[in-house]
Amino acid sequence: MNDPLLSPVPDDDGAPFWGYAAQGELRVQACADCGELRFPPRPCCPHCQSFGSEWRRMSGQGRVWSYVVPHPPLLPAYAAQSPYNAIVVELAEAPHIRLVGNLVTGPGAALNSLAAERIRIGARVRVVFSGEGLPQWVLEGRS
Repeated sequence: MNDPLLSPVPDDDGAPFWGYAAQGELRVQACADCGELRFPPRPCCPHCQSFGSEWRRMSGQGRVWSYVVPHPPLLPAYAAQSPYNAIVVELAEAPHIRLVGNLVTGPGAALNSLAAERIRIGARVRVVFSGEGLPQWVLEGRS
């Protein structure tokens, strides 16, 4: 298992997201009044201006919306894991919500564990979690 080089810095609004992720759950903030899902988390609903919120569990399924394989790595600390990918996933339940992560071969796998040639826009993926509770993604049907 790899230690994350960048760790989340939760704020008051986003702390529940990271708490659920540490438990292996992908949850997204929703308005308690109109039900609209929103990400990133924020105190007020952009649709109805309510300050009420709740956290809804997602299936963890989605599709690759975009990706990049940085050459050279953008941060020097990532050079040893190069080439690695960063993907943008649109969630199955809410395609307007897109999360950034890495496509890997399994939970806690190295950032460079999946060959870049295997990544395709539109590929179906599901969330897995590293030992540190970071959401990562695997190709659907793989563990």
